[in-house]
Amino acid sequence: MQAFTFSTTRTIINEPGSAKQLGALCQQQGAASVMLVTDAGIIKAGLLEPVLSSFSAVGVHVEVFDQVEPDPSDSTVLSAVAAAKTANADLVVGFGGGSSMDVAKLVAILSHPQCQQALPDMYGVGNAKEPRLPLIQVPTTAGTGSEVTPIAIVTTGETTKAGVVSPVLQPDIALLDAELTVGLPPQVTAATGIDAMVHAIEAYTSAHKKNPVSDMLAREALRLLSRNILTAVRIGSDVEARSNMLLGALLAGQAFANAPVAAVHALAYPLGGHFHIPHGLSNSLVLPHVMRFNAPSAKALYAELAPIIMGEEYTSGSDEEVSDKLIAWIEKLIEKVALPNKLRDCKVPENFISKLAADAMLQQRLLVNNPREVTEADALAIYKAAW
Repeated sequence: MQAFTFSTTRTIINEPGSAKQLGALCQQQGAASVMLVTDAGIIKAGLLEPVLSSFSAVGVHVEVFDQVEPDPSDSTVLSAVAAAKTANADLVVGFGGGSSMDVAKLVAILSHPQCQQALPDMYGVGNAKEPRLPLIQVPTTAGTGSEVTPIAIVTTGETTKAGVVSPVLQPDIALLDAELTVGLPPQVTAATGIDAMVHAIEAYTSAHKKNPVSDMLAREALRLLSRNILTAVRIGSDVEARSNMLLGALLAGQAFANAPVAAVHALAYPLGGHFHIPHGLSNSLVLPHVMRFNAPSAKALYAELAPIIMGEEYTSGSDEEVSDKLIAWIEKLIEKVALPNKLRDCKVPENFISKLAADAMLQQRLLVNNPREVTEADALAIYKAAW
């Protein structure tokens, strides 16, 4: 067996309604002043009200930073850090989607009284250093898995992104409360659900660091996600389906935190950077086309995943035949959950595709993990197929 290292969030709490105990949980960690990082949509949806009551009930001060935007900028991170320092925060909570949780990770480091690093010093792999404040993550979407990953993505310019990847970013506690996801609109549920499936598929086929533990997690993630996504999209109040999606997203996050994602993400990032297409939808738009490109190298692995993902619709055949059936099934799933399936449907002009391909090549951190080498010409062909 190939040697590997596996790490993940120390404690996972999975219980509907558990967010109402967040204040007590922070108190148990010894916190006196908490910085809670979230976005305005969470406030508007009323998700935070019972949570804030839990802090006052135990006498723990909580400061709310609610200015996180999709694809959060470096300036947003620095504003949140300044707020945490002003509040003398001794614990950080990320509450929301991947953007809020990513910002919370960086705040936990940069607002520590002994931090000697600036944000740009942390970009890349292994550059973020101890110490950091204790960190609790509470996802309100079933998608990114950021609650169990050592990764934060920052928008650094008009269209560019940088990743901070370090074990230091691994949260201490992930709190899964499916009741927080019940009000998610169908399209958000669909896009984040496909995003989680991408994480598991790319982890399972990753050219580097793929291992038996990440494989096991990816398979179970795909079982939960594929069997519950339609119910979660169509019957948003189904707490069991929501809970299964939330756990599936977490398991997929654990998988790709240890066996990293690849070309789907590399080609999705420029779509978010240039056209502000939500991350999950960006992944969904290119997923079938990247899988089709990867099939010559990954068909055996796709064939292993096919019965798990397709369930009763699975039929046997050669690896190539089963791989083709799986890709067609995923394309049909994207249609069933009513997500756009063409770049042109998202107002991406055809004459911009060459720029997207060039930008995708900048994502070598991700592309090196792809099971098949991707050239700029390959990226261009994939974007054309997706257009």
